[in-house]
Amino acid sequence: MKIEKEQILFNPEESFKIHTPCFRNYFFWHYHPEIELVYVEAINGISHVGKHISGFVGSYLVLIGPNIPHLNFDYGIETEYKQIVVQLHENFPENTIASTPEFEKIKNLLQRAHLGFSFHGKTKDNAVEKLKAIQEMKSFDRLLGLIDILNILADSDEFEQLNNEDTRIKFFLNDKVRMGTVYSYIHENYDKNPDVNSVAEMVCLSTSAFCRYFKKQTNMTFTDFVNQYRINQAKTLLLCDVSVAEIAYSVGFDSISYFNKLFKNLVGETPTDFKKKNMMNNNER
Repeated sequence: MKIEKEQILFNPEESFKIHTPCFRNYFFWHYHPEIELVYVEAINGISHVGKHISGFVGSYLVLIGPNIPHLNFDYGIETEYKQIVVQLHENFPENTIASTPEFEKIKNLLQRAHLGFSFHGKTKDNAVEKLKAIQEMKSFDRLLGLIDILNILADSDEFEQLNNEDTRIKFFLNDKVRMGTVYSYIHENYDKNPDVNSVAEMVCLSTSAFCRYFKKQTNMTFTDFVNQYRINQAKTLLLCDVSVAEIAYSVGFDSISYFNKLFKNLVGETPTDFKKKNMMNNNER
């Protein structure tokens, strides 16, 4: 469960790799020198890129720069899902993009990718449509299709910057906290009362040292992390025929009003509005 360097193997006749990996519940907290574009379709999932931690619903398109620690986006997904991963050869930006004036916007996008970007709206829809299409293409047409996708992303303002600072691996090399241990503990106990003292003991730190270090690594307190995990689990349940009150108690909240307030703060809408909107979207598909 320590951070791992992923070794990516490329076809010597291609400058990038496109594949559909499936990790399921395997915890893969990792990094690699290759830029990566990931698309996931799932009822619900977790995004952990650098210091940024959030949940996503329905689908997620994210661009990750070189050597940024990140969690596999299918971690914890217990329902059916689809995933497409594009990994650019380490020399791709220099050999393919940097020396071509027409690719200036793409060059700038890739240079800033170490901050991490998630895309939404029509940008995501257009990029994903083309991403699905290039899987069936031959190598030359596939490359042109990828350039088209990168251009769509580079020309868009429909994105969220995930980190405000450089979170490349040098920041995490002395990581004493094994995030896999933290995730596993929370997953087993989020509906109860997760105890920060227990987690600190599991990773061999004092409670105060663990709290300081965890905040530094994630920009969140342990309590905030637990609550966000609970809300993420609640999103999945809200897509089922379960009442809001029942969901609040099942993910560990004693107060329905507090659950409603926290959900709106983190998600931007009430649990009831979230349920109505996403149930409607599911019915339209």
